[in-house]
Amino acid sequence: MPAMEEPHWLLLLAALAFTAWYWPRPRLRRPLRFASMVLCVLVLTRPYLRDRGDAIDLWLLLDHSASAHELVQPREDEIVSLLERSKSRNDRVLIVEFADEVRLRGRSDGEPLSDLGERTRLASAITFALSSEDSGRNRRLLIVTDGYSTEPLGALEERIGREGVPLDLRLVSADERADFAVESIELPTRGRPHEPFAIDVRLRGTIDGEAPYTFLRNGEKQVEASASIVDGEARLHFSDRLAGREGAVEYEIRLDSNDAYPGNNRATAFIEIETGPRLVLVTAYAADPLGTSLREQGFEVDEVTEASRLRLGRLAGARAVVVNNVPAAEVSDEFLEALDAFVRVQGGGLLMVGGRHSFGSGGYFGSPVDELLPVSMELREEHRTLSVAMAIVMDRSGSMSAGVDGGRTKMDLANEGAARSIELLGPHDSVAVFAVDSAPHEIVPLTPLRNGAGAIVDKVRRINSTGGGIYVYEGLSAAWKTLERSAQGQRHVILFSDAADSEEPGNYAVLLEEMVRGGVTVSVIGLGTEADADASLLRDIARRGQGRIFFNADPSTLPALFAQETVAVARSAFLEETVGLRATAGIYEVASEPISGLRAVDAYNLSYLREDAAAAAVTTDEYEAPLVALWSRGSGRVAAVSFPLGGELSGTVRRWPGYGDFVQTLGRWLMGDDVPPGMGVETKLDGTTLSIDLWFDESWEERLARESPEVLLVRSTRRDIEPLVWERLEPGHFRATRDLESGDNIRGAVRASGAVIPFGPIAAPGGAEWDFDARRLAELRALSRSSGGADRTELTSMWDDRLDGGRLDLRPALLWVLLGMVLLEALASRIGWRRAEMGAWRARRTMPKPSADPGSAREEKHLEPRPGGEPSLPEPAVAVAPDATEQRRRRFARAKRGR
Repeated sequence: MPAMEEPHWLLLLAALAFTAWYWPRPRLRRPLRFASMVLCVLVLTRPYLRDRGDAIDLWLLLDHSASAHELVQPREDEIVSLLERSKSRNDRVLIVEFADEVRLRGRSDGEPLSDLGERTRLASAITFALSSEDSGRNRRLLIVTDGYSTEPLGALEERIGREGVPLDLRLVSADERADFAVESIELPTRGRPHEPFAIDVRLRGTIDGEAPYTFLRNGEKQVEASASIVDGEARLHFSDRLAGREGAVEYEIRLDSNDAYPGNNRATAFIEIETGPRLVLVTAYAADPLGTSLREQGFEVDEVTEASRLRLGRLAGARAVVVNNVPAAEVSDEFLEALDAFVRVQGGGLLMVGGRHSFGSGGYFGSPVDELLPVSMELREEHRTLSVAMAIVMDRSGSMSAGVDGGRTKMDLANEGAARSIELLGPHDSVAVFAVDSAPHEIVPLTPLRNGAGAIVDKVRRINSTGGGIYVYEGLSAAWKTLERSAQGQRHVILFSDAADSEEPGNYAVLLEEMVRGGVTVSVIGLGTEADADASLLRDIARRGQGRIFFNADPSTLPALFAQETVAVARSAFLEETVGLRATAGIYEVASEPISGLRAVDAYNLSYLREDAAAAAVTTDEYEAPLVALWSRGSGRVAAVSFPLGGELSGTVRRWPGYGDFVQTLGRWLMGDDVPPGMGVETKLDGTTLSIDLWFDESWEERLARESPEVLLVRSTRRDIEPLVWERLEPGHFRATRDLESGDNIRGAVRASGAVIPFGPIAAPGGAEWDFDARRLAELRALSRSSGGADRTELTSMWDDRLDGGRLDLRPALLWVLLGMVLLEALASRIGWRRAEMGAWRARRTMPKPSADPGSAREEKHLEPRPGGEPSLPEPAVAVAPDATEQRRRRFARAKRGR
């Protein structure tokens, strides 16, 4: 229906009518001229055509993030009730709840969002409401929030303005309570070796006082002190310098106060020390000859002898990693997980070197690096020489009933791990299973697996947690009594226990000494961390039992840990005997000449070449096992050298004249090619939003036109590789963005025309939800004002402002009509004068010419009889207009006489 935005201009119509009636000079009585003036008045009224009417869809956006839930949830019912009571019959309220995710509840019914999120995805909630089906109705947005979004809002201003949707605010805030927070930790993103740099930390507080803090580097405490909060803020200044071998170093500031919002008491940041191409050597040897040889060949070697201290940042700037005879249990799960993405995504190289604690013997079967290696570590049944008797002691205390992701319990996952161990044993092996709380319960007596493991596995998967604690001594004693009667060549115990709830160890030291003398070894899988109350007990049990110790706080990894331990005991082999070496053509993958001069090795790890992998050397015994194997995985390269390159069993290899050349060849191949010049990657973190910018010059234009660049992300908590979509901002500049999860460590790489540019790790703010940044609140208020919205304290007034959204502006059409009428009026005025002149000319052409005989001017008309015999009447005379020249002459004469 038509309407006017400024109808007061219609008063001009009365003035036009008055002027046309009493003032003839403007000639407004002419129809076209008067109509043109009326159109001018209509244009001034700003007319439009409504196609949606007055009904409003009010999108109510409710903030259910962790920081706002306690403020919004108590007010929610009242807000919805007020809006429902005050709306018109055709109006609607649609409810959107947001935190980590965005959900549409629909109308005022439905269940509220129950799980709290550690992010406030306000931008996503606004986009969701704007993108929902329009259905031809007006829309408003009302946001009930504390105002602190974890997403930037600037990109929404253009869209909200274009769609004409007002954004109103109902801001809620908590009572002012004592709270200290880490506002920021600032340091350079990159530095050079031995170059000092500054670290600035900003703290804030709602009250003044002392805020105790701890400052850490790579998890190690550097400073422990208190900061004085004055006028609501404090600044701390630190300085440091690094040698460059550390890669990327993580700094953390942690407030130790028990205040209102503990979520904002911590912040982390990374600095990467830029060096030349670096190779990380993780070794079991204090003076590794492999590291010495690599340095002699010109490599920058970062040698690590304490594998447990390895952190994710060590991979930053590294081009390859070498693991030399280090067991998997000594390397952190975080670092092992990171190796997969380091190779596949970031184009790094990985080399595993043989030894007693390497490959399957080192527990790498089923680990995150298992699938990366070009060899399979599981020993085939026909190659086994010893059978195994294994006893599995399971903790079924009350803590095992706790739920985990996927609707299962810790006990379910432990059962799955024990079942996996049993399935990996062979038909010549035996197994016994005990479930322990305050006493051992024999689930499976020592049973040979000659008839298969199916029935035993079914029993194990039905073990339930019955409460109480685990009596460690009782469980170990029951396992020893069972294995003592076994005559099999290997006897081993796997003890699974809660690292925070292992009770009644008894005189375990004496018991373990007796077990070791009897040929039984003991390994421990501890559910928890090394910092838990009973971790030291479990570690001592594994040490005295001459086995391995595993700690893991993630129950989902239990099956893999059980599998690693079983393979290390029963299905792996390190053969300590001299074996011949035969070079093969696989070496041509990395070198132009085959391996020569090395005819034998002192020992090796028995493994099997995977499909698609290449072997550069194999044994000459009956196994023909790969001694040097290699392949490419994703963007990176992986090699396996199954014989020792260091230690007591490497004498023959180290005396080999080609040792240095061999090491250099492998190292160069693993480190890959340098990135060609003309391309760079820049990363930036805004809240939890990561931006990745790719810059390139003209030399890359043609190559990237043929093959678009890729950007891949990997989270530290997952192994999934996530591709992002580029946005072309300008020639030579691409950008990709991703919203991160709070506390994530992100790594990734840009791959373009064969080149790989790695980046990361990047630490997403751990307390972004609790970082009450005033800039975010100001950004939200500015967005509301630009959209025509306002802060709403009186919610019933929401419906008073009827919207004109969806209207069709009629002014352009009226202006075109006005232009046409003006032209027509001008044309009519012009053509109308000439038409009168033309009419006079035509009249002269049709007048009879005067006769020469005056008498002939009157000719008598004779009556002609009609067909009926009656005379016809003469035609009536036609008045002939006088000559136009004569008319002008007469008017001129009258004018002279004053008539």
